[in-house]
Amino acid sequence: MSDNITFVPLKNDDIEELTAIMKRAFDEDTRIHLGKESGGPTGYDDGSFLRKWGMDPKASSFKIYKGDTLIGGIILWINPNQENYLGTIFLDSNFENKGIGTLVWKKVEEMYPDTIAWNTETPIFSKRNHNFYINKCGFHCIKIENPKDEEEGSFILRKEIIN
Repeated sequence: MSDNITFVPLKNDDIEELTAIMKRAFDEDTRIHLGKESGGPTGYDDGSFLRKWGMDPKASSFKIYKGDTLIGGIILWINPNQENYLGTIFLDSNFENKGIGTLVWKKVEEMYPDTIAWNTETPIFSKRNHNFYINKCGFHCIKIENPKDEEEGSFILRKEIIN
C-alpha cells in the first residue's frame, strides 16, 4: 500500500508506549479547544483506558504504524449484526493534520467490508474531530448528548454504508 499504513494487533506489552502517544493526542485536542494543558477520557494518561478497552476480548484493537513508526491506535467493536462501533482512534500529535487519519479510516472500512453502519461519539468541544468524522469520513451527527456542557457533551455519530 503506497500510504504505508499498517495495523498490528494491540498487546499488553504495547500499552505503556501507546499511552504516551494517546496522552499527547488528547492533551493537544484539549489545549486547542478548551485552553487547558491536559485532558481526556478517564485513564487516557495512565494506561488504564487501554487496559480496559483495548484489551477487552470483544474488541479489535490495533497499533497504527506509518512505515516503521508507531503513530497511534484504534479500538473497534465488530458486531455480529454488522453495526460496528469505533471506540477510539488517536494519532500522535506530530502526525495530525496530514491526511493520515483519513487513510487510517479508509483502511478500517476496507478491513470490514460487510459493515452496514459505523457508530461512534466524540466530545462536543472537539471541532477538529467533527471535521474529521463528518467531512472526511462521512459520518452524520444523529444526536447531541448534554449539548450545553462543553466538557461533558458529545456528538453521537453514525455512518451508514450503502453498497
